[in-house]
Amino acid sequence: MTRPRRHRRPPLRRRLAVTASAAVAAVALAVCAGAYAVTVYTLHRQFDLQLTQAATLAIQRDRAGGPGVQAGECRYLAAPACAQLVPESAADDPREGYLLPVGDAVRQVAGRHRAPYYGTASVAGRPVRVLTTPAREGLAMQVALRSDGVRRAERQAAWLLGVIGGAGVPVAALLGYWVSRSGLAPVTRLTSTAERITATRDAGLRIELPAVERGREDEITRLAVSFNSMLDALEESLAAQRRLVADASHELRTPLTALRTNAEILLRAERLTAGQRERATGALTRQLREVTTLVNDLIDLARDEEPRQALEPVRPAALLEHSVAAARDHWPHVVFVLDTAPSAASALAAAVPSRLTRLFSNLLGNAAKFSPAGGRVEAAVLRPAGDGRLEITVRDHGPGIDPADLPHVFDRFYRARTARALPGSGLGLAMARQIAHSHGGELTAHPADGGGALFRLVLPVEADADPHG
Repeated sequence: MTRPRRHRRPPLRRRLAVTASAAVAAVALAVCAGAYAVTVYTLHRQFDLQLTQAATLAIQRDRAGGPGVQAGECRYLAAPACAQLVPESAADDPREGYLLPVGDAVRQVAGRHRAPYYGTASVAGRPVRVLTTPAREGLAMQVALRSDGVRRAERQAAWLLGVIGGAGVPVAALLGYWVSRSGLAPVTRLTSTAERITATRDAGLRIELPAVERGREDEITRLAVSFNSMLDALEESLAAQRRLVADASHELRTPLTALRTNAEILLRAERLTAGQRERATGALTRQLREVTTLVNDLIDLARDEEPRQALEPVRPAALLEHSVAAARDHWPHVVFVLDTAPSAASALAAAVPSRLTRLFSNLLGNAAKFSPAGGRVEAAVLRPAGDGRLEITVRDHGPGIDPADLPHVFDRFYRARTARALPGSGLGLAMARQIAHSHGGELTAHPADGGGALFRLVLPVEADADPHG
């Protein structure tokens, strides 16, 4: 079976050039046609006006003579006109013949039964234009002028405008090519840059933009700016992905090495005492749990945002209360205190309950990790008056955040010098900020007054829950 041939569309530049050329050529030809029509109309109008003036002059010179030829010089181009008087009745015609043709319409004008009119005739083999108009009672005046000069002027105008229109077609083609070349130059640069990025996988390439005052860019320039912004985002995303892979591989290397070591030890279980086997099994279990937690955290961090269909109205204060209760069980040596303002207890927010609970658990766990035995972790939920947001704070009384570490506390895998000996992967706070952003909130870290660290979460709320619901 033979495949049908697919016709490739012409390039955009060629199509734009053809379209622009056709449009300019059509306009040029239309202008020439319009100019020719106006020229012909003007020539005929002026000629008819000249003929009317000649008829008026001939009527004024009529001295009550009889019908017949009054002037017969219209055989010559330079002559003013030829004129004749025609009676209403053929019985009153002179014995000499008429110079211009006489018909019933002429008799009707003489009898005032028809309005004046223009016509054409031939005198001595020359074309003339004739005006028939009433003269004295019972007579019609016919005045004629040679019209071959007008016809010659029409032909000259047609030839001249035809040459102009014909010359306009190649000019239109050149203009169309110039328009397509200059108009699509930014698109060409954009296409070339995209092709180079595809070939080299180098997201650092950018489209060169002309120096244009902001707010006066054209559509193509704005497209190029948007493309460059997209490349900036792509380059940043690729860099973040490479950092994530590098950091994840670095963090996984230590627990995987420990897992392999303990697994190899357990392979020789017959050589170990019961206590050694128990310690190796416990270490293996802990390391498996750490690796599982790390992998789950990485999967959660790979999410860009929460699925819209998973959002539901929840009470953040209730979720925080549940998280504090769970933290008390997990960190028995730390005292957790929760203070919820009455105006904030019933506030509703659109959120994924499990994810928001994860955010609170990460903040509380981070605070407990840096708290000494018997230390306090204080959580509070506030709702500023007249503000459609909820403010949740978690504060510990530990060593606090070093000013050098403060800009990096939410970076993935970042661990302060004081935290490197503590358990964890360095992903908890990064995950907390990502969950906050996906819910339209903002999570920030601050040194607390009197020592310790303070984390503040500002979360938008939608309404208040029904107190009886």
